[in-house]
Amino acid sequence: MNKKIEPSKIAYDILHKNENLSRRDALKIMGLTGGAAMMMGAPISAEASVSTDKKAKIVIVGGGAGGIMAMARLKSAVPNGEIILIAPNEIHLYQPGQVFMAAGLLTESDIQKSNSDFIPNDVTWIKDEVTAFDPDNNKVMTQKNGDVSYDFLVVATGLEYHYEGIEGMSADLVGKHGISSVYLNDPVAGTAKGGVVTYEWFKEVRKAAEAASPEKPIEVICTQPDTPIKCGGAPQKILYLSDDYLRGNGPEGGSDVSKNASFSFCKKGTTLFGIPEYNKTLVDEVTPMYGNIEDKWNHVLRKIDPENKIATFEHTYQTKGEYDADLEEYDMIDHTETVELKYDFIHVVPPMRPVKAVAESLLGWQKGNAKGWLACDQNTLQHIKYKNVFGIGDILGIPKGKTGGSARHHGPILVENLVSVLEGKEPKAQFDGYTVCPLKTEYGKIMLAEFNYDGLAPSFPVLDPSRPRWMWWAFDLYMLKPMYWYLMMRGLM
Repeated sequence: MNKKIEPSKIAYDILHKNENLSRRDALKIMGLTGGAAMMMGAPISAEASVSTDKKAKIVIVGGGAGGIMAMARLKSAVPNGEIILIAPNEIHLYQPGQVFMAAGLLTESDIQKSNSDFIPNDVTWIKDEVTAFDPDNNKVMTQKNGDVSYDFLVVATGLEYHYEGIEGMSADLVGKHGISSVYLNDPVAGTAKGGVVTYEWFKEVRKAAEAASPEKPIEVICTQPDTPIKCGGAPQKILYLSDDYLRGNGPEGGSDVSKNASFSFCKKGTTLFGIPEYNKTLVDEVTPMYGNIEDKWNHVLRKIDPENKIATFEHTYQTKGEYDADLEEYDMIDHTETVELKYDFIHVVPPMRPVKAVAESLLGWQKGNAKGWLACDQNTLQHIKYKNVFGIGDILGIPKGKTGGSARHHGPILVENLVSVLEGKEPKAQFDGYTVCPLKTEYGKIMLAEFNYDGLAPSFPVLDPSRPRWMWWAFDLYMLKPMYWYLMMRGLM
C-alpha cells in the first residue's frame, strides 16, 4: 500500500498573498474555523483583548516561537510600552517541520523565513545574544551591546542540545557512520541540518534493507534521553516513519522491505507515553503493527563508538528481594548494568538542557530535576522570586509544555499576567499545562496527543483522541505551517 504524499501549497499561498487578513478571515479562507486551532490547542483561557495604557520598558530575550509570539501580543497589549527584542537570528525556523523534512515531505527552505517579517519597525531589535542575567538590578548583559535595562523581562531563550553529554558523540557526527538526529539545527544561522540528514538516513536505511534479508536483518536503533526534551514525541515519530518508509509508504514508494530490518527503541521508563490512553494505542496497536520493533525499557544511551558502530546503554532494572510479610510484598532491589548494542544505523536524540546564561543566573531553579530551568510558577508563568520576570516556551522549568502548542498557550497567559502586574494587580490567568504532540504513527496518520497537568485534554472530546487519523496528518502537514507563520507569529492565534 503506497501513500505518496505531496505537500499542498494552496493554504500557504492564500495566506502569503493576504498577510493583512484578520484572524477570522484567515481561518475562513483555510476552511478551518472551529477546528483548525485544534492542532495547537483551543480555546485559550486568558483574556485575548487585555491591554493597558501604562508605559513600561519590556525586554524579550529570544527570537524563536515563544519570543516572537510574546512580542506580537505585548505590542498590542501595551501600546505605550517600549518593546525590545534581543535575538541574534535573522532567520526564523519552523522547527516542527524538521520531522516532515526527515520524511521527505518538506525541504529546509520550506521551514525558513526572515525574522524581520515578524518584527515591526517600532520594536527595537538588538541582534545580539544575552550572556548573563542580573535580575537584582533589572538588566541583562549582551555579547556586543553592553547592558540592557528593563522594567519587565520575558525569558524566551529556548533550550540547548547537548550531544557531548553522550561520550564519543558530537553534533559533527550527525550524517556520518550511520548516525542521524532530526533535532540538529542552528537557530542563530537558521539552518536545520538534522532534517536534511535524516531524510538521507531514511534512504540509506532503505537501501541497506533492500540488500538484507529477514534472516540477517539490518539493526536500527532509535534513542530517547533521560532529560526533558523538546517535543517528547519526536523520537517515536522518527521510529515509526523510518519503519513505514521501509514498507514503501514514503514519497518515493517502493516494495515492502521492513522484514529485513530490526528496530530497537531505547528510552528511560517502561511506557511509550505518560498518558495511559495514548500509551495503550502505541503499545497495543502501533508497535505490533510494524512487527519488527522491540522496546528496550530503561536503556539510556551513554556512549557511542562511531567507527565500530557500538552504542553503550545504561540499563536499570529491578529484581525481587526478601518477602515482607507485614506489607505482603517483596522488597525490590535496584540494579544498573552496562549494555553494548551493535547497530547499522542509529537515530540519536541528544540530552537537552537550559541555556547556559539562564542556568548560571539567579533566574534558574537551584536544585532538583528542574535545576537551571527558569524558576517560574507553573500556572502564572511568573518568576517565583522576581515578579517582573516571566517566561515562555522551552526554557520554563515547569512539569509540562516543551512544544509549540504549549508556547501558543503560554503567550496570552503571560501577557495577561504581565499587564496585571504592570497595573499593580495580582496575576490571575492560569496555564493548565496544556501540551499537544501530533504523534506521527505512519505516513498519513497522526495521533493528536493533547494533555495537561490533570491528564487527557482533547480539544474535541467527541473524537477518540487515542486514534491515529488522516485528518490530523492533513492539518499538520498542509495547514499548520501557514497558521504558524501568519497567525501565531503575529499574535492572532
